[in-house]
Amino acid sequence: MSNTRAKTIDINSDLGESYGAWRMGDDAALLAIVSSANIACGFHAGDPDIMRGTVALAVQHDVAIGAHVSLPDLQGFGRREMMVTPNEAYAMTLYQVGALHGFVQAAGTRLRHVKPHGALYNMAARDMKLAQAIARAIRDFDPALRLVGLANSALIDAGKAAGLPVASEAFADRRYRSDGSLQPRREADAVIQESDDAIAQAMAIAREGMVRAVDGSVVTLHADTLCVHGDGAHAVAFARQLRAALEAADIGIAAPRDRADA
Repeated sequence: MSNTRAKTIDINSDLGESYGAWRMGDDAALLAIVSSANIACGFHAGDPDIMRGTVALAVQHDVAIGAHVSLPDLQGFGRREMMVTPNEAYAMTLYQVGALHGFVQAAGTRLRHVKPHGALYNMAARDMKLAQAIARAIRDFDPALRLVGLANSALIDAGKAAGLPVASEAFADRRYRSDGSLQPRREADAVIQESDDAIAQAMAIAREGMVRAVDGSVVTLHADTLCVHGDGAHAVAFARQLRAALEAADIGIAAPRDRADA
């Protein structure tokens, strides 16, 4: 995707999160809106057929494809923390990236990025050893792959230290703490329910590089990509509203440029 606007930002969504006969979200509709897709690799959601189909849809819409790697927790949708060692985090990351890569390669395209999911994402955002293990796994598989992680977190620092391209991520619909971490989902009001409030937060991040934390303080952050969760009832409508608001502010929508694109 290309545009001539002075400023661009990526919109990513976590997709391919159906499993067997169970369906989650409207991936086809979201893929017509977003610029990057993080596809579940079977640990928290997804199965081989879903992975293959989601890759095909992403190719159809010319959307950048990434591996959405997780803790092995289908029942908890990857949102429950587990005690894992850095060696285990390395192995599960490499396993899942390799699995999705098979479908991507068979579809005649390439894998662009890796983004941890749920509890693994939040654990690695604050635990440098876990973050380093994930970054090493990505580098050992393909050093051109981009690591997507929470802005100002250990994931971004570990990715840079490993020599990986990185994308700092921010969330339109999640509330932030004063240290820049996300308010845990188990806490009340962790997810912004009103679309207008979420759009306002996203626009402040994209235009001003700031977000207001739950205690009223202002957190400075740079975001290369904004996440739109694909599992909500109003995900498609919200994604359309967000894209329209960004474009109205003369902010283009595009996946981060890779080294191979230069």
